[in-house]
Amino acid sequence: MAQQATHSNASLTRAGQSNSTGDARALYLKLFSGEMFKGFQHNAIARDLVMKRTLKNGKSLQFIYTGHTKAEYHVPGQSILGNSDGSPPVAEKTITVDDLLISSAFVYELDETLAHYELRGEISKKIGYALAQKYDRLIFRQIAKGARQASPITKSGFVEPGGTQVRVGTNNQASDAYVAASLVNAFYDAAAALDEKGVSSEGRVGVLNPRQYYELIQQVGDNGLVNRDEQGTSRQKGNGIVEIAGIKIYKSMNIPFFGSYGTKYGSASATNPGVTSPGNTGSFVAETAEDARASVTGINGNYGNATDFANSCGLIFQKEGAGVVEAIGPQVQVTSGDVSVVYQGDVILGRLAMGADFLNPAACVELVAGAAAGSSGNAAFGTTYPANA
Repeated sequence: MAQQATHSNASLTRAGQSNSTGDARALYLKLFSGEMFKGFQHNAIARDLVMKRTLKNGKSLQFIYTGHTKAEYHVPGQSILGNSDGSPPVAEKTITVDDLLISSAFVYELDETLAHYELRGEISKKIGYALAQKYDRLIFRQIAKGARQASPITKSGFVEPGGTQVRVGTNNQASDAYVAASLVNAFYDAAAALDEKGVSSEGRVGVLNPRQYYELIQQVGDNGLVNRDEQGTSRQKGNGIVEIAGIKIYKSMNIPFFGSYGTKYGSASATNPGVTSPGNTGSFVAETAEDARASVTGINGNYGNATDFANSCGLIFQKEGAGVVEAIGPQVQVTSGDVSVVYQGDVILGRLAMGADFLNPAACVELVAGAAAGSSGNAAFGTTYPANA
């Protein structure tokens, strides 16, 4: 007869403990962290497309510009003490970190108990999405700003190239932004301008809104602009599969787009491409670009106002076009202990501290439609639109 096993004490398996010891929720919190980072990384595309630096023990980070120099013929017997014109000229750009950016939620313990799904994982992904959305929006606005600026090099006798605006189409209607042939022409114009201004061809990317991207791949997908090895849904994802003039194209709902973000619905005009809303888009789609100058609480730089992007409809840039400085990278914090007991739940917080700005204006190109480059709504931020030769 088989003998029945007996135990004086029940062995309780706590799935949230690490190696069956310590905090019973330890692994759950790590799961939350992973979900938040996954949500952030999958949605923040700009972070890897520009210059990124980590800031410690300071509020701002300095970037150095070095202008062009020239070759000279040596005069026999003359000492060599540098070029006669004092080249190359040098200037600086400082990027200041904005205030702490947060996204948080309170998770009531009873709700977790009653929910039939993993509540914290869902909340964590949404927190990651929110931080990534803001992150990309700020960087993309600075690239548009850089496209309207002259070079920071102002040494007498030196003229360094500045930013570029390229008009999509020739009509005074914003609907040109969705004409595939006009977009292709604009990409080639932008590539030529970058070449002429001495910008490296390595790391060039373009970012369009989804409708522009899909219009584009319908027209150019079979014309040699897509890597023939990419099959199936790859070209639909908008992850840099399509290339025009060596520029990898991404899609995003976070670029400045006719004074909004990503898309804009309504009747066609000079500042509206005239797309009918599919309905039930929610409050997070087609948001009007918020004012984000230094006068806005939490902003220490200048990301422009909504009216500054009245005709903006796409970005093309090279990695050196903009920079982002992180004092605090994406992090997760959660309450525990006595606080959790008092409130019978936890506050889950995602946070980061970053600042962004353009670096090399020559590496920034802004696409505009419905108005000429440099016209009202497309002029430089707070200054006269420069020639940027």
